[in-house]
Amino acid sequence: MKPLIAAATIGIAAAALAPFQGMPAKAQSAGAPCGGDFGAFVSGLAAEAIARGHDPAVVRRFFAGVRKDPKVLKADRAQGVFRLTFTDFARRVISGYRLKKGRENRQRYAAILARAEREYGVPPGILLAFWALETDFGAVQGDFNTRDALVTLAHDCRRPELFRPQVFAALTLAAHGDFDPDRTTGAWAGEIGMVQMLPEDILERGVDGDGDGHVRLKTSVADALMTGARMLRDLGWRRDEPWLVEVRVPARMDWSLAGLPTELPARRWRELGVRARSGSLPAPGLPASLILPEGRKGPAFLAYPNFKVLFEWNQSFVYVTTAAYLATRYEGAPVFDPGNPDPPLSLAETKELQRRLAARGHDVGKIDGILGAATRAAVRAEQKRLGLPADGWPTKELLSRL
Repeated sequence: MKPLIAAATIGIAAAALAPFQGMPAKAQSAGAPCGGDFGAFVSGLAAEAIARGHDPAVVRRFFAGVRKDPKVLKADRAQGVFRLTFTDFARRVISGYRLKKGRENRQRYAAILARAEREYGVPPGILLAFWALETDFGAVQGDFNTRDALVTLAHDCRRPELFRPQVFAALTLAAHGDFDPDRTTGAWAGEIGMVQMLPEDILERGVDGDGDGHVRLKTSVADALMTGARMLRDLGWRRDEPWLVEVRVPARMDWSLAGLPTELPARRWRELGVRARSGSLPAPGLPASLILPEGRKGPAFLAYPNFKVLFEWNQSFVYVTTAAYLATRYEGAPVFDPGNPDPPLSLAETKELQRRLAARGHDVGKIDGILGAATRAAVRAEQKRLGLPADGWPTKELLSRL
């Protein structure tokens, strides 16, 4: 799973994972959970690793030369890309190159993609989409030293509960020859490989797709795709079910029904006037949510249960919607209709909106200018109270009336 931000046969998968036995559920804690002097913190991690049963020689080598990386902390504090609208973000990242390269890779790796779908039920489009968006098909995997990034984030007191276990997982990978503490690099948040996975996920779900006895997501396409497919299956992906379908919405309807919390059978959405933009709505009996990333005047989609599984990979609504849509493109869907939505609020206006919503008792989380799920829910509630179309898209009129 990402911190915000994808096997051959069952027998081979089991053999690949056999060396990666889980660490003891209860291990003696030998250091402070976060903060304080960095050297003392690292010494505490090393002592805890030995208490967990790791070879002292491996522990010494793993932590030798570790350093606090200020660039990691800077990146952690500066996640601003998801302030873009869905349309702007999708247009930025879904390039002609990524579409063309995705089609080429679908042909080049047809056999491994077919195996992934056969074993885990995850279609090629989904794996290609995450492979494309995470690392440009392996071309850009990040140049942060992974050990240093994980230890830095574990020491930082913002999210130590997420990153401290990743340090020990990386240590386990190192003990089995699948992680070099001095040379393994990846993203600033510690994700490794072509589909950017954290060490703990590699330990729990790593699959030796190419049969060489190792799980190496940085260099093996087979390992990366099969591991990504297994991860999604384990997170709840359902075989032979849709994930996202572009739709057209009627001019008038109860817009408060839109949003991920509301699920209705696809046939019920059809009764309400929602139509597939191309063809007919699939899986009429499955529950689905109507999502309007930029309100009722912008693009519209029906999101099925598999769509929500993708949030276990990356928690950004804009990123997940873009990845899911790109996957449909790889499966043959047309370019989405951007519609003519009301212009988005500026960063300053969105922060002011969040302050006014919070003053009215809504829990919008951090005042950060990001239109997340809590802010959208509060917007919808206030739109309904004020008699405005409750589509969850904030406008200057709503800000003024608040």
